[in-house]
Amino acid sequence: MVCDNCGSDGAVVHLTQIVNNQMSTFHLCERCAAEKGLETTPEPINIPLTGFLAQMGEEESTRGESADLRCSFCGLTFDDFRETGRLGCPHCYATFEGHLRGLLRRIHGGTQHMGKVYLPPNPSATEMEKRLDTLRRKLQRAVEAEDFERAAQIRDQIRTLEPAG
Repeated sequence: MVCDNCGSDGAVVHLTQIVNNQMSTFHLCERCAAEKGLETTPEPINIPLTGFLAQMGEEESTRGESADLRCSFCGLTFDDFRETGRLGCPHCYATFEGHLRGLLRRIHGGTQHMGKVYLPPNPSATEMEKRLDTLRRKLQRAVEAEDFERAAQIRDQIRTLEPAG
């Protein structure tokens, strides 16, 4: 790829800037990137997911059970999942549900999303209405599932988003 600044071959840094809601993308060589103050040395690599999954599997008290666990649809075993960090098909989520819940609990501290609804500054009326519709559907599902604690949380979110009046 050609550097957008000097025109030489070998653009290795791809810079995206947003200024006044306008996005600009620049492809720069190492020298031009350094002149703009951009770091071109790679960050140290973190522990990959597969390593984490392997460590998690070693600590599992149900190690013998998980070794025999296999998705009936695609044939993926839990050991295969631990090695690759990837599930084979949508049915794997149900097959490995117990182990995935444990993994999510370890990573996130829980198995349910407890975050807040993202609100950009000055959202348009249609965006706000879409958010409210989505929350109302979630509220209905929570009530039908008799998950009243979750329903109360969603109700409170709806109240904060609804216009006063």
